[in-house]
Amino acid sequence: MAEKRNYGPKKDTKRGPKKENNGGKKYPSKVTSKAVVKGSSRFAKKQEANADSKKSRCPYFKKCGACQMIDTPYDKQLRQKHAHVQELLEPFTRVASFVGMEEPEHYRCKVHAVFTHDKKGNPLSGIYREGTHEVVPIDSCLLEDQKADAIIASIRGMLKSFKIKTYDEDNGFGLLRHVLIRIGKHTGEIMVVLVTVSPIFPSKNNFVKALRKEHPEITTIVQNINDKQTSMVLGDREKPMYGPGFIYDICCGMKFKISPKSFYQVNPIQTEILYNTAIEMADLKGDEVALDCYSGVGTIGIIASPHVKEVISVELNKDAVKDAKLNAKINEVKNITFYENDATRFMQQMAESGDKVDLVFMDPPRSGSTPEFIESLRILGPKKVVYISCSPDSLARDLGIMTKKGFKVEKAVPVDMFPFTRSIETVALLTKTSGGKV
Repeated sequence: MAEKRNYGPKKDTKRGPKKENNGGKKYPSKVTSKAVVKGSSRFAKKQEANADSKKSRCPYFKKCGACQMIDTPYDKQLRQKHAHVQELLEPFTRVASFVGMEEPEHYRCKVHAVFTHDKKGNPLSGIYREGTHEVVPIDSCLLEDQKADAIIASIRGMLKSFKIKTYDEDNGFGLLRHVLIRIGKHTGEIMVVLVTVSPIFPSKNNFVKALRKEHPEITTIVQNINDKQTSMVLGDREKPMYGPGFIYDICCGMKFKISPKSFYQVNPIQTEILYNTAIEMADLKGDEVALDCYSGVGTIGIIASPHVKEVISVELNKDAVKDAKLNAKINEVKNITFYENDATRFMQQMAESGDKVDLVFMDPPRSGSTPEFIESLRILGPKKVVYISCSPDSLARDLGIMTKKGFKVEKAVPVDMFPFTRSIETVALLTKTSGGKV
């Protein structure tokens, strides 16, 4: 059993061992790099030029803006993305080949639709135009799971017969605001979340019955109540209308509970590749103490737990910590302890107590890490750091700081988690060297 440490506020468990609430990933960085911004801007402008040069195979492309590379052949996308990452990381290491998908369409197993209506009151559903609150009506998407799109279309078609009005942002009238579909790729379980303004759902039982008749594969239906004037999709209150109110999925052999607000990667196939790459890169021997920072719902720590002596998991968001503890219990992992704390402060406390770890997994938000976190990392002095990044721009900036703090970049592997978009995930391995500036 993992020994409990007293590092300020914590949540731990004796049993068991995170892209979306966003798993508590709120660590904005104030550091910028002119070279990084210039490289990113050049990459984005290149995609915009390609998009304007021909007719798109996606009828919503010009209005939507979500899939910037939808008309670029997939092998060319990977080459362009690889060139972008290599340009940014060239000062530190040679970038390995891009890990792409065999079937890069319809990979999103989390699908969100905004509900509204036209001037005649007919229900519409779709997504917000990029950077606005204007709804682009969409029937199907090349990136989204086809079953999810079909369920959303069925719900839209049922509204009139059940006299359910869609929400109007301008006047505040209407009931249905959003529909969220979450699918367990490996379990086949499906969750439907109906986001409403009011807790009163007319003809609730008949609506559920009709929807399940159309889609018997649905595992659970949840009503989420969001009565606030906010850009957030989900509200604080929710109640199951059918089933348990959550689903399960399998990732790297471990079982994870997914509730409406849980952080869980939207591309399950590439997620397994991403996490397995991180574990393999760490070259674990079984006797290591690993620190999992920005740990979310504990995914990395739980997956790494069979390969190490102990995992210490740190996450600031209390709901994510609660989910992580439950996931640990589900998988019966006993060598992990969860702390509800800020990762920077936690590492400072560890160093002050004279404690050491062999390895740090860090999976920060898109904005990257912070100078304070990296300084704490220097003080703690792990032999290895595995950095999982969802932005090569912030990764390049952070590696520039880390290499001045006594770390060497050994390798970097980009993984295509979001085909047909500019988004890039990269796993980088750093090792501790002597020296480093204070």
